[in-house]
Amino acid sequence: MTDPLFELTSFQRDLLYVIVSESDPSGQEIKTELETVMGEITHGRLYPNLDTLVKKGYVEKGEINRRTNFYQVTETGFEALQARRNWEDRLVDL
Repeated sequence: MTDPLFELTSFQRDLLYVIVSESDPSGQEIKTELETVMGEITHGRLYPNLDTLVKKGYVEKGEINRRTNFYQVTETGFEALQARRNWEDRLVDL
């Protein structure tokens, strides 16, 4: 089976993992979580990558208010993450 997330960058996959681990996180919440392990992330890097995930159907974007959006992993995104995790688990038996 082909990994559906192969087409994504590692940063985009990391975004998916953060989004699925939170309950409807805002872009700022996603950014804050990733910065704990990656260091500073600019808006110019974050939001275009979130938009890519939305366009590819892995994430849905909703509006909290006029200035803030929330993000949710779609069923397609969740299934792709699960397939990726199964593949990783098969390769790495810790």
